[in-house]
Amino acid sequence: MDKYRILPHTADGKFQAYGRTLEEAFGNAALATASLMWDWSKVEPRAHHFVHLKGIDREQLLVKFLGETIYLFETQRFLLAKVDGLRIRPEFEGFSLEALLGGDTISDRYELYGEVKAVTYNDLKIEECDGFTVQVVVDM
Repeated sequence: MDKYRILPHTADGKFQAYGRTLEEAFGNAALATASLMWDWSKVEPRAHHFVHLKGIDREQLLVKFLGETIYLFETQRFLLAKVDGLRIRPEFEGFSLEALLGGDTISDRYELYGEVKAVTYNDLKIEECDGFTVQVVVDM
């Protein structure tokens, strides 16, 4: 199973990410977001960031999660390489997400070739059919 597929879009970035579980699809969506800016497969996971987020629904949780990877890039110069232990749990007022993000800080070892500014709700989809597919449009 592919992790994700970049889709054509006139002005911004668009992708679908896949997973056998919702957690796997969310993790692959984070890698797809990173792939629009750097080659995550070449980044050595030397640093880690734990994230804990809450959302009123799965869509908001996905937007917040992907936004956190962008925030870490912008404020900590963190290049995502992998997502470990991602767990999504239903809560009384929505959902929570926990994950450990592995990566490295920006250096001459890594080539940057784009910048994702924000995750949008435009054309956002989370579908369950033989696994999960999430579709995301990002502002570049």
